[in-house]
Amino acid sequence: MTNQDQLIKLAYTIMPYGKFKGRYLINLPEPYIVWYKNKGFPAGTLGEQLKLVYELKLNGLEELIHNIHKKYPKP
Repeated sequence: MTNQDQLIKLAYTIMPYGKFKGRYLINLPEPYIVWYKNKGFPAGTLGEQLKLVYELKLNGLEELIHNIHKKYPKP
C-alpha cells in the first residue's frame, strides 16, 4: 500500500468504539489522541492509524486529510 493509499484510507476511517464512536479519526479531539499516546495505542491497524493521526495533529498537518475528503470520493 502506498503512502497515498494509506492517507486516503485514514481519511475515511471511523472510530469504531468509545466516547467518539462514529467520528472520522482525523476529527477526534487532540487531547483524546494524546491520551492514547500516553496510555498506549491499540494493536493492529487502528493503532497504527491513531499514531499517524497523532503525528499529523502534532505537526499541524490535519489539512492534508481534510483535502482528501474534498478531492477523493469515499472508497
